[in-house]
Amino acid sequence: MKYGRWPVLLVTFLLMVAPLSRTQIENIVIPAGTPEDQALQAITKEPDDQKKLAMYEDFLKQFSSNPAAVAYGNWQISQAYQSTRDLQKALDYGDKALASAPRSLDILVSQASIAQQLKNNSKLLDYAVHGGEVYNSIGKAAKPEGMSDQDFATRTQEQRDGAKNSYEFLEAAAFNVIVDETNAKARMNDIDRFTPAFPNSHFDEPIASYAMMSLSELKDTTRVVAYGEKALATNPNNLPALLLLAGTYVEDPKPGSVARAAAYAQRAIAAAKADAPDADRSHKLSGGVAHSTLGYAYMKQEKTAAAIPELKSATVLLKGVDDQQYAVALYRLGYAYAKLSRVTEARDVLMEAAKIPGPVQPLSQDLLGKVNAARAKAK
Repeated sequence: MKYGRWPVLLVTFLLMVAPLSRTQIENIVIPAGTPEDQALQAITKEPDDQKKLAMYEDFLKQFSSNPAAVAYGNWQISQAYQSTRDLQKALDYGDKALASAPRSLDILVSQASIAQQLKNNSKLLDYAVHGGEVYNSIGKAAKPEGMSDQDFATRTQEQRDGAKNSYEFLEAAAFNVIVDETNAKARMNDIDRFTPAFPNSHFDEPIASYAMMSLSELKDTTRVVAYGEKALATNPNNLPALLLLAGTYVEDPKPGSVARAAAYAQRAIAAAKADAPDADRSHKLSGGVAHSTLGYAYMKQEKTAAAIPELKSATVLLKGVDDQQYAVALYRLGYAYAKLSRVTEARDVLMEAAKIPGPVQPLSQDLLGKVNAARAKAK
């Protein structure tokens, strides 16, 4: 699942009389009537873009001791370069602006949009996480002296409402970085940064799924189980969590793990509703994998006869849906038949599995050879 990129936001410069606490969102302040304000008005009137850039550079030199002026001047140059697609210069000037106004959500959103265009996911995540932290600091500063609790609560809510779109843009941008990451360790590092920056995210369920997938690849069973249980506490029918926990436990040699695998697989079968007339490909795949895992768990519990109906259900659901999972189910079914000395049925199933290219193919071919030898000996 991948959410579409948000468009570049058009951000506006706010002329404020008094800044907010530095523990919250930072708005750039250029009081009206000051020399800085007059210089900016002159720049605004200049029609030539190149001359305007030069004037902003002069503005930065003239007011280099004023952090607000430096932030605003660099930000405007950044946006100018972004508009001409000189994106690296845009990012560099934006970073200078951010250095002078590190808690400006407007600048962070602007920088995130440039990083997206550059496909610089490392910088994009930096800006997004920083922005999430800034947003979540709203209301955590000490209440100004003389302000009532009600007024403070009202102001806090107004600030949150005003910054919500920026926060959601950064949240979606950070999620897309996780989706794009192909390295399990790097993806897990990204998730560890995302989670505190965007608490109670509406991406929590897919984030948990990506975390469990990453930890499974890293063979960190303890953390897989912790993430899975956390996901199920929020949504007991979370199919990715149920399937991954079932798959993790069925391979775990600890006592009781296989029984847990069977229980999670049964829950996944119920949640998938793969036999429903309107079941889509995703639910058939989930149901098929769950039946396959349950059959495998039964085989590990020496309940081979009970495993066969589950594995047959898996092959029906997975055929034409996912070749590799279908091959796994066929191999397990062939193994179950062979274990019960039903060699003709084992041969038929394994012949089909042996035709499917992939990691299960050599296993199926090897077992097929043994089954054929057993059949020949029996004759």
